[in-house]
Amino acid sequence: MGAVERAVPDAFGAVSIYVFSALWLTSLSPSGLGLQVAGLCAGAVVTVAAVGSILRRIPRFSTPADRVTLARAVLVALCAVLAVPQLFTGPRTDLLLPLLGGVAFLLDGLDGMVARRTGTSSAAGARFDSATDAALVLVLSVAAAPVAGPWTLGIGTMYYAFVAAGLLRPHLRMALPPSASRRAIGAFQPFALLVALLPGAPAVAAAAVPVVALGLLAFSFTRDVVQLEHLHRAGLRAVAAGVV
Repeated sequence: MGAVERAVPDAFGAVSIYVFSALWLTSLSPSGLGLQVAGLCAGAVVTVAAVGSILRRIPRFSTPADRVTLARAVLVALCAVLAVPQLFTGPRTDLLLPLLGGVAFLLDGLDGMVARRTGTSSAAGARFDSATDAALVLVLSVAAAPVAGPWTLGIGTMYYAFVAAGLLRPHLRMALPPSASRRAIGAFQPFALLVALLPGAPAVAAAAVPVVALGLLAFSFTRDVVQLEHLHRAGLRAVAAGVV
């Protein structure tokens, strides 16, 4: 079955796996029905967004790398099922959420490797991967809030604030040159939040490691904004001077 024919079955498979797994996880939750529904809805949003990124493509296609990213997205959605109720009931003492989040974190990079090895790299796949990374950080920041404090939500929402800023200032959506430090800081975010979520982690580490992550993330986004604003102003000056 080719990449075009795989899109709908892959999307349907991801939704099916989410539904059955989420219902099973919910049956294990001690929280009330309202919080269980809230968790299911949060996970459904993550799943629908992931599936939509496949089905909205023109032409529609799904590659082996996309299937890895879909699997990661389902894991993120299942983390959301557990994380949202914990905002109100407090953190659980088991390893279920950090285990699911850890697997989603460790699979990051595998989709890119698969894409390169199969010769199926695409801009759409890269955007899908980035969106899944952002969703993982957001969900883990929600899960970490009862442990380290609500300020961890700043880690999860900073990417979306940057995207929203790009709606007001379109030049913030320009592509920046690849940066090893940007990638390293991005990878450190879910790791730091997972440290906070580990049962039995020292309170100092549970708070300090996400604090470092937030500081690094703020530095990275500030640097990117400054660079993009500089490039924008340089382009305006060039236009005014009649260079372009």
